[in-house]
Amino acid sequence: MSRGLVRLNEEQLAAYHREGFAVVENLIPAAQVRALGRRLREYTHGGRPADQLRIQLEPRVQRGEIQVEAWGDGIRKIDNLVEGDDLFNRLGRNKNIVSIIAQILGPDVKMFRNSLLLKPPKVGSQKGMHQDSPYWPIQPMALCSCWFPFDDATPENGCMGVLPSGHLRGPLPHERVPDDFVVVEGQYSFDEMRLVPMKAGSGLFFHSLLPHYTAPNNSDQWRRAIALSYMSSHSRYTGEGEAPEYYPIQGRTFPGCVR
Repeated sequence: MSRGLVRLNEEQLAAYHREGFAVVENLIPAAQVRALGRRLREYTHGGRPADQLRIQLEPRVQRGEIQVEAWGDGIRKIDNLVEGDDLFNRLGRNKNIVSIIAQILGPDVKMFRNSLLLKPPKVGSQKGMHQDSPYWPIQPMALCSCWFPFDDATPENGCMGVLPSGHLRGPLPHERVPDDFVVVEGQYSFDEMRLVPMKAGSGLFFHSLLPHYTAPNNSDQWRRAIALSYMSSHSRYTGEGEAPEYYPIQGRTFPGCVR
């Protein structure tokens, strides 16, 4: 028997707006999570063609500072899976994920980006404290991402850590440091950070101004997750040059707004 559509209840939706994030368990069936994990393994270790994808290696691997047994053990990030793969396309358009995004952003939605974020065992590095919107040429700074793990995300393998209600402070000053772009020290305290361990197949929905961080993976277990980032179709592109055409999810496109 099929279950009903997953949505945020009133308390969860209020918590999202107050704290900048909400966790929803069991977004898709476990069998689909396993199928996505197998497909991902085909890209990283099974020789599945990845010509249409953008792949980034761990900086220490790229520089030759550490060696890995297989090429896939050194991957940090893979972009464009939703556009290029049938299983990941269904995930990006999943009715449960999109229904929650529409509760937060409204009925007219486009995908800004999708990035697979990998932390191989003993290799995956930290991602410093940052907000997403200062990276992105989109106004208003009110996008929403669903961070979806394919493996259980734990404090040991690099689950997400967030600063609750930090999105209410607006964009914080960032600075470039080796291999990263992070919130300037002194703008926050790690004592305020809340770790968010999650089971595979759950979703962390978070505001694009929520400060967040992930620790290095010092465990023997993979931590694989994808960040599916959505925006209202009323958003405006503020970057240089001609605006790109973003991936449509549902609803309308509006004159003068993102295409």
